[in-house]
Amino acid sequence: MSRIGRKPISVPAGVNVELDGQHVKVTGPKGALELDLLPGISIKQEGAELLVAKAEDTAQAMAAYGLMRTLVDNMVIGVSKGFTRALEINGVGFRAAVAGRQINLSLGFSHPVVFNLPDGVEAKVEKNVITLSGYDKQVVGQAAANIRSLKKPEPYKGKGIKYVEEHIRRKAGKTAAKG
Repeated sequence: MSRIGRKPISVPAGVNVELDGQHVKVTGPKGALELDLLPGISIKQEGAELLVAKAEDTAQAMAAYGLMRTLVDNMVIGVSKGFTRALEINGVGFRAAVAGRQINLSLGFSHPVVFNLPDGVEAKVEKNVITLSGYDKQVVGQAAANIRSLKKPEPYKGKGIKYVEEHIRRKAGKTAAKG
C-alpha cells in the first residue's frame, strides 16, 4: 500500500483544479497543466484538498497509485511556485550566454553549441551557473539533462557541465614512472 498515495494534496489560493472523469486540469498564476489519470485511479476534491484513491484493486492501479498522486502534486506546485534546476559549468574557457530562446555555450569544441530552450522554460546565466525555471517539472528536468549531456563532467579534472548539487568523484591521474 502506497503511503505517498494516501497523502492529501493541498491546493493553494489562486490555483484552480478542474476534474472531468479521468482528466485533471490545473491552472495557476504561472500556467496551466493537464493530465489523464491511468485506469483504476480516481481523484476527488474536498475543499482545498485533492484526494487520490484506487478505484479498483488491480496490480496496475496499486503500482500507479503513488505515481498519479505525485504527478498531480507536481502540477499544483508547478503552476503556483514553479520549479528550478541549476547547472554549473567547470573548465577553462567554458562559458554560457542567453540570447532570447537560446543558450550559446562555449564548451571547448571547435564550434559554439546553441541549445534551443523548450516552451515554458526560462534560463538565466550568472558567472558559471545556468538556472533553468518553469512550471512543468518534467520539461525543466529534461532540458537540464539535455544541456548536461552536451559535455558531461569528466572524473579527472571535473571539467564539463554538472548539476550544482551533484558531486563528481575524482580519479587519481597517472603517476610518474620511477626508474
